[in-house]
Amino acid sequence: MTSFELPAGYRVSTDPDRLDRAAVHRWLSEETYWALGRPREKQERAIDNSLNFGLYEEGSGTQVGYARVVTDRSTFAWLCDVFVAPQARGRGLGTALTAAVRDELAGLGLRRVMLATRDAHEVYARVGFEPMAESGKWMVLGQQ
Repeated sequence: MTSFELPAGYRVSTDPDRLDRAAVHRWLSEETYWALGRPREKQERAIDNSLNFGLYEEGSGTQVGYARVVTDRSTFAWLCDVFVAPQARGRGLGTALTAAVRDELAGLGLRRVMLATRDAHEVYARVGFEPMAESGKWMVLGQQ
């Protein structure tokens, strides 16, 4: 798999105490199609029960990106809530953040890592995600 380096001046951390939870909530609840209107308390619970990845500017420490993984850390993971702040876009940070998530999860020996996207297929394909070969066997409860 191809490795993607973060551009100089950026770092990824999985430390939940470092997250700017207010910014994450604002981004997701106001600027995404998948979490539009998500209540703050629901976002807090999602963060508390997930593996979180914050993307930070090194100099200022400002958070400029976020990704969340729902996983049992043994067999399965769901990558979701991937977001890069508008002012930080266009620098390859979304791809690099997704690669950092992929690389972190690689050590867990998961059987499957899934995600769903309406408009960012190219970003995820760059780090190895592919359309499902047998999507007909998958089912869902609670469609949006």
